[in-house]
Amino acid sequence: MSDVHTLIARAEALITRLEAVLPHAPAAPDWAASIAFRYRKRGGSGALEPVRHVATIRLAELVEVEPQKERLLRNTAQFVAGHAANNVLLTGARGTGKSSLVKACLNEFAPRGLRLIEVDKTDLIDLPDIVELVAGRAERFIVFCDDLSFDEGEPGYKALKSILDGSVAQASDNLLIYATSNRRHLLPEYMRENLTYQHTEDGEVHPGEVVEEKISLSERFGLWVSFYPFTQDEYLAIVAQWLRGFGVDEAAIAAARQESLVWALERGSRSGRVAYQFAKDYAGRHHA
Repeated sequence: MSDVHTLIARAEALITRLEAVLPHAPAAPDWAASIAFRYRKRGGSGALEPVRHVATIRLAELVEVEPQKERLLRNTAQFVAGHAANNVLLTGARGTGKSSLVKACLNEFAPRGLRLIEVDKTDLIDLPDIVELVAGRAERFIVFCDDLSFDEGEPGYKALKSILDGSVAQASDNLLIYATSNRRHLLPEYMRENLTYQHTEDGEVHPGEVVEEKISLSERFGLWVSFYPFTQDEYLAIVAQWLRGFGVDEAAIAAARQESLVWALERGSRSGRVAYQFAKDYAGRHHA
């Protein structure tokens, strides 16, 4: 009899270990712990983890992107108010404030119930589980995918495409997807795909349809917000705005003009990110 009990105990221990590593639906987090959450995979199972230190950026700190700010702000306000709103794709030049604008919108509308869930593109295959998890909540959720792009055959591509528009089970009314990308169509494009009048080496009969497939995902975002490289004057205005935020006086801001241009020249970019990095360096050196 003792042998039977030993066998049962070992079987139960084995089952417990298997249950720990088998994938299962994510459990609800402590929704009061934060206004932002990250979806993380560990041991094959996903979980929503509260973000303890949410970026504090505000809309007033983002300058020279007023048209983009107005469009995203209007769409988010509609969503938070319970009205019809679109999933959003923010595309364009790097360092122009795409991600910062999403974070600023979160801080603007968090007191009215807006929450953000950041999901990496490798975890988008679990997007239906996240949708189910938040479907019954009173809050409004933005699923945020930063720097989104796909290579051929990545599973998250199909999952995102289905949730946006195409699956028989649509996303709940309290959830939208905001994605940023430097790539407008999210997938790599090749010249050979446009040569529809030629036979391809791999035997593709209608290579033009490959192009249609590549642009079909971005078309499922109802709102496109495009960002463009900054001019020199716009870059200088952004530098001045960040320096004011660091407490630098107007005389010092004017004196820093030439130095900020050299900084941008060395970095090969006049982006908002470069302007912020210069302002941090300048303010830190002068404070010291």
